[in-house]
Amino acid sequence: MKRETQNILLILLGGALLKITINGDYLRYVKPTQQPWIIAGGAIMVALGAVAIVRDLLAARAAAVVSGDVHAHKHNTRSAWLLMVPVLAVFLVAPPALGADSVTRTEARAPQSAAAGNAAAFPPLPAGDVVPLEINDFVSRAGWDKSGTLNGRTVRLSGFVVHNEGTTMLARMVIGCCAADAFPITVRLVGDGVAGFGNDTWLEVTGTVVPGTAVRENSYMPDLTLTSLRQIPEPKDPYEY
Repeated sequence: MKRETQNILLILLGGALLKITINGDYLRYVKPTQQPWIIAGGAIMVALGAVAIVRDLLAARAAAVVSGDVHAHKHNTRSAWLLMVPVLAVFLVAPPALGADSVTRTEARAPQSAAAGNAAAFPPLPAGDVVPLEINDFVSRAGWDKSGTLNGRTVRLSGFVVHNEGTTMLARMVIGCCAADAFPITVRLVGDGVAGFGNDTWLEVTGTVVPGTAVRENSYMPDLTLTSLRQIPEPKDPYEY
């Protein structure tokens, strides 16, 4: 690969990283805390590519020398430019977030932070008729909280619909660092109206937990008895952490 092509690809790749950071698409790959590192990496790549191009142009002008086989030059350049395809894809195509297909292919589990069953990790829920919770927190409490802070409380959850083997679930994907280590957290929806929503439809639901339903045998998937549900747009950040 010629140096010119390498430098252009370096600039384009760095620009792609900056683009997905600015428009928020980076959240489909990594958690929000990684944003400064992506910005820094993209900026450094763009700067290095630009400096290298300027340096090579100045050197070429000073030397005024043309070298290399013309046929080989065209062949190598044509092959090298094919490497731009994945970079352009990042520029032009926003990747979908992990959804229902990932849930059915990956075993759901309770968050590792809740595995110790430490009662101090589950303080009382705030006052109010309806308590908004992340599915991550809801599943943790349902599976590990021995004090029953969820019992009798109406909660509000948001996630995407998953239909699997006759069960309708509300799910979110949880990531520790990036989408590659994502695993699903799921809640079984009990009530009318959910069957009409297809896979990957985002819903906001309210309801109450059925105590004792989140156990190891069902991968810590609690039942939620529905009191209301409505369709919502997919959030900008679809993952939980």
